[in-house]
Amino acid sequence: MSETETTARTAGGPAVAGGAQGTGRERDAPGVGGTAGYVWTTVDDAPVRELFPGIRIRPLWTGADGAKAQVLEMDAGSRWDGVDVHAPGPEEVFVVSGTFHDGDREHPAGSFLHAPAGSWHVPQSAVGCTLFVFYPEG
Repeated sequence: MSETETTARTAGGPAVAGGAQGTGRERDAPGVGGTAGYVWTTVDDAPVRELFPGIRIRPLWTGADGAKAQVLEMDAGSRWDGVDVHAPGPEEVFVVSGTFHDGDREHPAGSFLHAPAGSWHVPQSAVGCTLFVFYPEG
């Protein structure tokens, strides 16, 4: 498999070559509603990795250019160890549930945050939260 090809699971089937990495499934039926090449998954199917005590990451997708989509879960009272610097590019965050605190202010469920490249914050949550995080430049 070339560097630009990756593996995605198909529903109920073996791994297949695709155009993006992740724990997702690839829809490879050509011409089906314009969705050929879609990659999909569920949060429950994504592997879990603990970053810090009470903070877990679930990678959903990684593009050939390094872009990535993840779910970040923070337990009540959890706090990032140190400063989270956004490099090489920006970070896009959507608060799915709970309340996220960036070290400066609280962001309740339904909030969207754009953190430009080079910015930083100290992620934490007093009540716990689930975030959808997208890194368009890796």
